[in-house]
Amino acid sequence: MGRAFEYRKARKFKRWGNMARVFTRLGKEITMAAKAGGGDSETNPRLRLLIQNARSENMPKENVERAIKRAFEKDTSDYKELVYEGYAPHGIALVIETATDNHQRTVANIRSYFNKFGGSLGTQGMLDFMFERKCSFKIHARPDINIEELELELIDYGVEEVFAEENEIMIYADFQSFGPIQKYLEENHFEIKTFQFERIPTDVKELTEEQRAEVEKLIEKIEEDDDVTNLFHNIK
Repeated sequence: MGRAFEYRKARKFKRWGNMARVFTRLGKEITMAAKAGGGDSETNPRLRLLIQNARSENMPKENVERAIKRAFEKDTSDYKELVYEGYAPHGIALVIETATDNHQRTVANIRSYFNKFGGSLGTQGMLDFMFERKCSFKIHARPDINIEELELELIDYGVEEVFAEENEIMIYADFQSFGPIQKYLEENHFEIKTFQFERIPTDVKELTEEQRAEVEKLIEKIEEDDDVTNLFHNIK
């Protein structure tokens, strides 16, 4: 198994705190995708996958439809995707992805969290060397799918790792390979359950239990912010 598998196993992705927050963040992503590429999921690949993500989180259909409709209303806020980077206590690197309609509010909030919990907010791009941008797909495992054959088939599309996880198959690739892989999976009738854009650390840092608890206070505070869509770190 490669680094993506080990990282995924170690990170144990924590679900967002509650369903209301999950739906709010998915709704923003759906609205942005519809605004950028149109409200028809048949012709908007990004929207199509986000709707599938929403289904996997049991987001009601009416919430999804409302998020798409919101993209074309005159008074809808114009959300922008912004990234913030900084260090938590004990030298832990944090990369925070946000979707915001008010940059000044979001940066002020993020800075206040870092200050309160002993971290420091840095400048965008300063941690690029510490994380590799990846895309990942989770597809439904079928008896007729041979993982080794699938991985060989997908190498030409930029896939780096394929591995089984319970009743699902995880596919990891470079961020730039997202479009071709989605096209291949859909054309070959693989059931895509979810997709994600991730930042995998090139090196991880081990903490004591006390140090980890200190860093997690900052992480939890940041993740509570409604503007935050993803947070990545390099804790082992």
